[in-house]
Amino acid sequence: MDLRTIKTFQTVVKHKSFQRAAEELNYAQSTVTTHIKNLEAELGITLIKRGKPFQLTEAGKLLSEKGEFLLKSFDHLQKTLKECIDGERGLVRIGVMEPTASHRLPAWLSAFRDKQPNILFTIQIHSNQMLVDMVERGDIDAAICATPETMAGASFEPLFSEEVVLLSPASHPLAKRSVVYLRDLADEPLLVTSAACPFRRNLEKRLVELGIQPLYKTEISNMLALKYYVHASLGIAVVPKIAVTPPPAGTVAQPIADFRDGLTVGILRMFTSEASHPATEKWIRFLLDQCAGRCSTDLHIF
Repeated sequence: MDLRTIKTFQTVVKHKSFQRAAEELNYAQSTVTTHIKNLEAELGITLIKRGKPFQLTEAGKLLSEKGEFLLKSFDHLQKTLKECIDGERGLVRIGVMEPTASHRLPAWLSAFRDKQPNILFTIQIHSNQMLVDMVERGDIDAAICATPETMAGASFEPLFSEEVVLLSPASHPLAKRSVVYLRDLADEPLLVTSAACPFRRNLEKRLVELGIQPLYKTEISNMLALKYYVHASLGIAVVPKIAVTPPPAGTVAQPIADFRDGLTVGILRMFTSEASHPATEKWIRFLLDQCAGRCSTDLHIF
């Protein structure tokens, strides 16, 4: 069924006149008459009683009621499709590592939602390697994670550098130091995340460069949980500053004088423009604007 003929029919019903309907639609009156005849032929029923005054048949009354709904539904569909094309509507599938997922993403999403209320999100919170794998498989559109070692056909755009601090129980000797260095961690029982965690690997790299063999006390897979184990005096930990601001009662967070270079966190996605939805592009541009100037690392293309 041609929606143009439905619109013509509805306009005729509104004005109760073929001539006035033709004037509104900017058609010749013969075109309006043809539309109505074609519609009646297609449906196999009479819609308008011939003669005066203007009257609809029972079928015409029913079509008039339903036709308005059809036209409004089609207009809504057109509007929705245009919004999708323009990036004003759509679904963005993102993956995020901690502590970004808990401490940064909610504020970003809130600010973005104020500008783009019709864009929806699904959020997956996983380890860095799992996020890399999900981007490669196409399970998510983009990931906010640490720099991957390698990944064919992908791009990584840095957003910010996640600063880390030493978190110690207030009773620990290091908590009383005015300045803390990496060498002070030698022979200290450390609470750490899993071996695949980019924060742990970043720390281990610097310790190895200084010839320090770390002494691991307990391995805890959740980065955000470390502070609670420090609070229980089970050891000390090098943790993202944002996750311990302010530090839990009974603990002290200190910068490490020779470990100021934080972990680079950015946006990882497949480097294929056709795979990116306009809404995803809008979200990524928003993130880059939010974090502009906070990380000087260049774009990496793998």
